Amino acid sequence: MASSLAARHLLSRAAAARRVLPCASPLYSSPSILRRLSTDASPPPPLPTPPLEPTVDPATSEGASSYAGASAGESYRSGQGASSGGRRPAGAGYEEEQEKVLRASLLHVPRMGWSESATIAGARDVGVSPAIVGAFQRKEAALVEYFMDDCLQQLMDRIDAGEGEQLKNLILTERLSRLIRMRLEMQTPYISKWPQALSIQSQPANVSTSLKQRAVLVDEIWHAAGDSGSDIDWYVKRAVLGGIYSTSEVYMLTDNSPEFRDTWAFVNRRIKEALDLQKSVKEVGYLAEAMGAGLGVGPIQGILNKVFQK
Repeated sequence: MASSLAARHLLSRAAAARRVLPCASPLYSSPSILRRLSTDASPPPPLPTPPLEPTVDPATSEGASSYAGASAGESYRSGQGASSGGRRPAGAGYEEEQEKVLRASLLHVPRMGWSESATIAGARDVGVSPAIVGAFQRKEAALVEYFMDDCLQQLMDRIDAGEGEQLKNLILTERLSRLIRMRLEMQTPYISKWPQALSIQSQPANVSTSLKQRAVLVDEIWHAAGDSGSDIDWYVKRAVLGGIYSTSEVYMLTDNSPEFRDTWAFVNRRIKEALDLQKSVKEVGYLAEAMGAGLGVGPIQGILNKVFQK
C-alpha cells in the first residue's frame, strides 16, 4: 500500500512538471502565438506631447551673447599671458576707467604726493567723477601699487624690445647692475615723495602686496639676467638680490650726486661684494666652525659656489 501511494505521488509530480515545461517550449515563442497574445493585450498609453520651445527675450539673448564673447576674450587673454611666461599685461587687474584715473594721477604725485588728492585730480583730468576714489579700497596704496605694476611692465617691455639682447654681452654682475638701475631710474621723477610711498607700503594692510610685487620684480631681474634654476639656490639668489635692491632704493633717497651717480656706484659695489666667492665662503665657514653646528666648510662652499657662480 505504501509503495503504491509513493508511486502515485511521483506520477502526480511528473504530470505537474509536464504542465509547466510547455511554457518554455518553442511553441509559445513562435511569431503567430506572439501576435495573438499582443492583440489580446491593452494598447500602450500615448506618448506625452513634447514641450514647446522656450520663448527667448531678445534683450536677454543679446546680453547672453555679449557675456559669452567677453568670456571668450578673457580666455584668449589668459592664453596669451600663459604663452608669454605668465606675464601680466599693463593695466591687468584694473578696470579700464580705474586705470585711466590712476595713470593720470601719477602726474600729480610730485606735487601732491601719494594721496587721495592726487587721485581726485587725476579723475578730473580724464573727465571721471571724483567719486571713483571710493572704488579703491586702500586709496593711497592703490596708487603706489599701480605705479609698481606699471614700472614692472615697462621693465619687461624694454627687455623684450631689445635691451635683453644687449645684456647678453655683459657679465653677470654687469647684467644685474644694469637691470636694477633701469628699474630704479623709473622712480627718479617721484624721488622726493618716495619715502611716503615706502611708508604706505610698510603699513600692515599693504605689506603683503608690497612683498609680492617686489618678489616678482626680483624674479624678473634674475630671469632677464639669464638665471633659470629651480633648486634651493633659486630662493637664496632672490633673497640676496632683494636685499641689494632694497638697500639701493633707500640709498637713492639720500643721494645728492648728479644723476644719482653715487647710487649706481653703490649698486655695482654691492653686487660685486655679494658675488665675491672668496670672502663669502671664508666668513660662512668661520661662522659655522665657531657655532659648532656640525656643518663642515666643504658643504657650505659647495652651496655658495652654486648660488653665486658667475
